[in-house]
Amino acid sequence: MSEAIHPETRIGHVHLRVANLERAIAFYNGVLGFQVTARIGNSAAFLSAGGYHHHIGLNTWESLGGSPPPPGTTGLYHLAILYPTRHELGDALKRLIAAKIPLDGTADHGVSEALYLHDPDGNGVELYWDRPREEWPKDADGNLTMYTRALDLSKLL
Repeated sequence: MSEAIHPETRIGHVHLRVANLERAIAFYNGVLGFQVTARIGNSAAFLSAGGYHHHIGLNTWESLGGSPPPPGTTGLYHLAILYPTRHELGDALKRLIAAKIPLDGTADHGVSEALYLHDPDGNGVELYWDRPREEWPKDADGNLTMYTRALDLSKLL
């Protein structure tokens, strides 16, 4: 077994190939609320929350006018956006409803509550918040016991 990675290591950002830059910006900025921090002409944009250089990169360098990969192929399953509180996840749900963005699914995983959808380019997106660690479900031996149960969207709103 290899040595464990440092526990404070995080995934810093995701960079997505998109077919239409303006359409992708309209989703990540206009619907989800990420701010555009930089652009490279009409071919790339960088977006963030809280003034970070970028959490999401969007580009058309190899995908301008392209189509999503067909089902049954490898690639990104989804990117996950972690919200700091349940209230903020509820706000994200309100934004999706207002923009008429359909959900693919929802779940209460015990450790988190999540909304699943696709962006305009077919990339899977998970919007979620984590419950405090002391509330995570565990068995008698202290092992994590995640599950998937229905999420009550009316209570989330």
